[in-house]
Amino acid sequence: MSATPAQYQQLDAWIDAHFDEQVKFLQALVQVPTDTPPGNNAPHAERTAELLKGFGYEAEKHAVPEADVKAYGLESITNLIVRRQYGAGKTIALNAHGDVVPPGEGWTHAPYGGEIDNGAMYGRATAVSKSDFSTFTFATRALESLGTPLKGGVELHFTYDEEFGGEMGPGWLLAKGLTKPDLMIAAGFSYQVVTAHNGCLQMEVTVQGEMAHAAIPDSGTDALQGAVHILNALHALNAQYLKVTSQVEGITHPYLNVGQISGGTNTNVVPGKVVFKLDRRMIPEENPAEVEASIRQTIDDAAATFNPPRGGKELKVDVRRMLLANAMKPLAGNQPLVDAIQKHGGEVFGEAIPAVGTPLYTDVRLYVERGIPGVIYGAGPRSVRESNAKRSDEHVQLEDLRRATKVVARTLLDLLA
Repeated sequence: MSATPAQYQQLDAWIDAHFDEQVKFLQALVQVPTDTPPGNNAPHAERTAELLKGFGYEAEKHAVPEADVKAYGLESITNLIVRRQYGAGKTIALNAHGDVVPPGEGWTHAPYGGEIDNGAMYGRATAVSKSDFSTFTFATRALESLGTPLKGGVELHFTYDEEFGGEMGPGWLLAKGLTKPDLMIAAGFSYQVVTAHNGCLQMEVTVQGEMAHAAIPDSGTDALQGAVHILNALHALNAQYLKVTSQVEGITHPYLNVGQISGGTNTNVVPGKVVFKLDRRMIPEENPAEVEASIRQTIDDAAATFNPPRGGKELKVDVRRMLLANAMKPLAGNQPLVDAIQKHGGEVFGEAIPAVGTPLYTDVRLYVERGIPGVIYGAGPRSVRESNAKRSDEHVQLEDLRRATKVVARTLLDLLA
């Protein structure tokens, strides 16, 4: 049996009738902070499970052992799985993450208020990705409201460490054998259906010199000067990345960013130690091991050519990998997802929905690496920038939230009918 236009209309009507309830659900999720770091996210999982219970959904609570979470650099993680089985057939996972980057400065709306202004809800994670806790939950509820026979099932995966790479979220659930879906859709951030994304390598570089009094700087080795020497070499390498292009639409070239630097003890002391952290985005065509080896070699070569003062100590440089997230590459089995989302997205939004890659990285790769075809689609504006995701005044247009929920519900019906 295939889905009918009348059933699509029924889904749309149910979502419209329950949209105020969906908005309140999202507000409640936004109002529980999940800043990561520090990453004390178990309380949000408890609140989510409580809210889901009100819909008749029992959420399995899978707490990651405290020692593992602390070693990972966070405080608490409880991942949730809601299983809705309708019959024999494929299981479709819908994954969204509740952890967020801290709000930062510059907000004109309360970061955790869930305030609604001029048709948009403001707050951290309204766009990425607590919005899709609501999109996926209400799409599933709409599907079930039809009462039509279905083949297969839906799993809601609500996880809490995407900002740290996903290894203690979807990666942990998959590694423990707690889930093995046939297809998956992950939280989105634009009208597009995303089929590929960049990889990401993050590294911490510690440059050790020797402290000295600022009045006699030659009696030490300036770690900051050494770090600048290394940074210049890395920025020169970054300029070479512009010459490398990806064949994936939506992805341009690799790039490197140094996002954090710290060091020194006082104004009148030559810095003895400087630490900086870099982020290297890898296009799907690159080999992560080769990328990491190249960066390490560039750092080693730069350190070797730094000349300390006569009698000063040589620079000592330590490089630690913080994160390696592989690129997401399309699997052939994702085509039914792409086709359904493009079809219904075009009808509901009234415009073509492109299938593209994105320069971001996500935890979807952890499903794809295990052979589970997946795509990224959910509530969002036409482009990521419009939502202010990870910036001040992050928001989601409520009409986009409503329409994305309809697209996901229709897609589930197509795949399970």
